[in-house]
Amino acid sequence: MKKNRLLMRSVILIILIGALGYTLYSNFFVSKERVKVGSEAPDFVLKDLDGNEHQLSDYKGKGVFLNFWGTWCEPCEREMPYMDNQYSYYKDQGVEVLAVNIAESNIAVQTFIDKHQLSFPVILDKDRQVLNAYGVGPLPTTFLINPEGKVVDITSGTLSERMIRDYMEQIKP
Repeated sequence: MKKNRLLMRSVILIILIGALGYTLYSNFFVSKERVKVGSEAPDFVLKDLDGNEHQLSDYKGKGVFLNFWGTWCEPCEREMPYMDNQYSYYKDQGVEVLAVNIAESNIAVQTFIDKHQLSFPVILDKDRQVLNAYGVGPLPTTFLINPEGKVVDITSGTLSERMIRDYMEQIKP
């Protein structure tokens, strides 16, 4: 009986030590690709609800306001009308908005677009590949990309209309 208990405790201890070792290894030695300010924005191709492809590199020469969001995200919903207002002003000045929806159904996204009457491109990251490539944590997160394709700023959380306007000024050609 005592041998069985000792064996079971030893097995549990070995498993716990292995789990701790793996956690420490993955946190300190495995590089996590996270886009940083000053780095080249990773290129991607995503489709919108109509099936049109949007490739980031096609927007070279323009400032890109790259926003990651979800329909369930209240801060995202608050900033969308502000983004649309500023997009209508800055699109003729060389600034594009790409709103990347994260892994939601087409119906949910279309309902959201219709509700807020959004005019900028909404693209779908169904399998979260772009989200992971950019290392996005909380939503909303916005990457400001200059006309040369470099990330000039990254912001998380709700943006006011004034902040969005200031960011678009920062990235316009």
